[in-house]
Amino acid sequence: MPHTTMLSRPASTAQQVHDWLYQRIIRGELPPGTRISETEIGDRIGLSRQPVREAFIRLAGEGLAEIRPQRGTYIGKISVMSVLSARLIREAVESDLCRMVAGLRPDLSQMEAELVIQQQADQDKDVAEFIASDDRFHHAIATAAGQPAVWQDLERLKSQMNRLRHMSMRVFDRSQTIAQHRAILEALQAGNADAADAGIRLHLRQMLTELPEMAAAQPDYFTE
Repeated sequence: MPHTTMLSRPASTAQQVHDWLYQRIIRGELPPGTRISETEIGDRIGLSRQPVREAFIRLAGEGLAEIRPQRGTYIGKISVMSVLSARLIREAVESDLCRMVAGLRPDLSQMEAELVIQQQADQDKDVAEFIASDDRFHHAIATAAGQPAVWQDLERLKSQMNRLRHMSMRVFDRSQTIAQHRAILEALQAGNADAADAGIRLHLRQMLTELPEMAAAQPDYFTE
């Protein structure tokens, strides 16, 4: 299993182990089908097996790991159904948020700043930073609408979607995403609710094209 980083001290809880493994799974550092060992991970980060086992159980509950009795624990496949469900919910919620923001005409400087970050991350081919900025851009929409907690609710739904994003952003044209973000921002700045609504829907429907292409390219990584 490839190694990237250790937990920072103190690293004594199942939550910390979970969060560390969660990020590695989302970013594709632990791809679907990878076997993970309680003993190996515990030894690597200096913990007993108990918090590691608890982290495995939580990851399994989130659909990110599969515990197979007498065989071990494996990173789960990306659920196509979960990706499509999260995308549909995001479109419904974020289109409403955009309409709210267009009516309020708030300060959108954070969204402008994220576009600059995305352009640099695209040039640097830094997929992790690009996606982090993408998330902050969408979070800023919820914040501008006066509904910051909504993004946290969406975040809990989209772990499988995030795995796909880390795959697709390495393959597809990231400049297209930046252009879509810019169109959404300009519509919000103009107070054009219809254009903002249409822009966010077009943006989030891009995944409907990317998903089948990625599933065809990496069929062993996906499940219905």
